Amino acid sequence: MKKKVTETKFSLRLAGAYNTDFRLIFFAFVVGLVAGLVGSFFRLILEQIDLWRSSVFVLAKADGGMHWVFAIALAVVGVTVALFMVKRWAPEASGSGVHEIEGALDEVRVLRWKRIIPVKFIASLFSLGSGLLLGREGPTIQLGANIGKMVKDMFKLPKEHDNPLISSGAAAGLACAFNAPFSGIVFVLEEMHGHFKFSFYSVAAIMVASATADIVVRLLIGVDPVIRMMVFGQQALSTLWLYMVLGLVLSVLGFLFNRLLVISLDVFTPLVNKSLVASGLVIGTTIAVIGIWFPELIGGGYTTVAESLEFTFGVKMLLIILVARFFLTLFSYGSGVPGGIFAPLLALGVLSGMAYGFMAQHFFPDLVDNPAVFAVAGMAGVFAATVRAPLTGIALAIEMTSNYELILPLIITTLVSSVVTSQLGNQPIYTTLLKRTLAQA
Repeated sequence: MKKKVTETKFSLRLAGAYNTDFRLIFFAFVVGLVAGLVGSFFRLILEQIDLWRSSVFVLAKADGGMHWVFAIALAVVGVTVALFMVKRWAPEASGSGVHEIEGALDEVRVLRWKRIIPVKFIASLFSLGSGLLLGREGPTIQLGANIGKMVKDMFKLPKEHDNPLISSGAAAGLACAFNAPFSGIVFVLEEMHGHFKFSFYSVAAIMVASATADIVVRLLIGVDPVIRMMVFGQQALSTLWLYMVLGLVLSVLGFLFNRLLVISLDVFTPLVNKSLVASGLVIGTTIAVIGIWFPELIGGGYTTVAESLEFTFGVKMLLIILVARFFLTLFSYGSGVPGGIFAPLLALGVLSGMAYGFMAQHFFPDLVDNPAVFAVAGMAGVFAATVRAPLTGIALAIEMTSNYELILPLIITTLVSSVVTSQLGNQPIYTTLLKRTLAQA
């Protein structure tokens, strides 16, 4: 009996090796092209909104008076509109939406792309534009996945194309957000491995979509890495133990983040459902007041990361900003507006890594020449500890900073952080969010 089962599996595998699906590859290209265009325009519009908001906040801090009123009103309107759109038309567009994609791949959630695409695009501009600590990658990933579903439906493709085209769109969406095509591919294969239906052509499809989307972004936005910093050479073997210790620290940070994120959702959800306007007023005012006086504490974190890497902050200030952004990220995501957690997490990783690097340099000056090297490891490590996707964390850190020589330290940091946090009982955050969503459905 066992021999027959083995022979049957081998026969199916052998038959699959000769299957060809060039049509899937073509439509993956279409998905990547559309996702690249949508993601690029999303980024360009958001950049202009961020510049406008920053100028308004600067005026408010300098002149006060009506500028304060206008700055607060800007944030309040942004949060309130985002909440209204999500609650009214597409509740599944709240948050990052990655868990919704995983649910769709498992066929336990429905991708209503006709609603989600416009709501996610517009509502995310309002929520991210208000200054909340959320990332653009969540919206672009969910938009990309729904574009994959849209292409499948519009061209009336067979049902078996659902999974690879949705996955291709998700990969393209991540590539759009960070100019990181390889990270998009690895993200689907690693984070969505239990949901993604693996075959040669499905993998080829996500590669085509991710690469196509990245080409579009590079043509429309540029080819520079998202984070501009020093490119480091290979690290001495005598320093590797420092990365193990950093991994331990980040495993605790990831554990706390995941647990508190769910608590923040549980606390905010009934409050927002009770009074959407009051919630928008409180959340928007809080973010605006903080942002006017301390701009490094709001937004996705790109400015904060740049200032940290320029050694603008000392250890104490790095730790203060780290703690403040940690809780403000929970506050922002818990509100239920659209937005991702990748960018805020990466900012926390940079802050943690820089603070750790300064201390390591103080105690071990012979081993540490530049504390910023630990910022790269911090990005990968905190991602591995929260999402439990160490390979994606490594790929993101490398592609976003162009530090290809740091692969070994990044492997050590992410390995320790992901293994230790799992031993602490920490589940991958998107698995936890999907379970929570299904329980409330």
